Amino acid sequence: MRENGLCLAELTGAKKNVVELFAVLHDSRRLNEGSDPLHGDRAAVFAQTLAGSVFDLGAEDLDLLMTACRHHSGGFIVADITVLTCWDADRLDLGRIGMRPDPTLLGTGAARDPGMIQWAYERSLK
Repeated sequence: MRENGLCLAELTGAKKNVVELFAVLHDSRRLNEGSDPLHGDRAAVFAQTLAGSVFDLGAEDLDLLMTACRHHSGGFIVADITVLTCWDADRLDLGRIGMRPDPTLLGTGAARDPGMIQWAYERSLK
């Protein structure tokens, strides 16, 4: 998922530091691999506790990271470009659970590109 995010960030202008931290943290507080609707909220709180000691982000970037973590499972496609890039990077990785990404659920034009979807889908199957 990190590679998806960094590739998208090159195209969208998203903040790469936030995208990378999202890749590491967004699912870090899952209780299981099934239904866990509060895992994004827990990941956002966890990110906040790490800020200033494990990584340094300004207040605005920390807010972007927390928003991306908190709402990444919500299906939203309207947000700040960095948050959208985070969400799209995650959604492009759905092949790992047997799902092909749906372009209508991607928030950036870069992620909706059929070539990007195919590239990410093939990577997610490995």
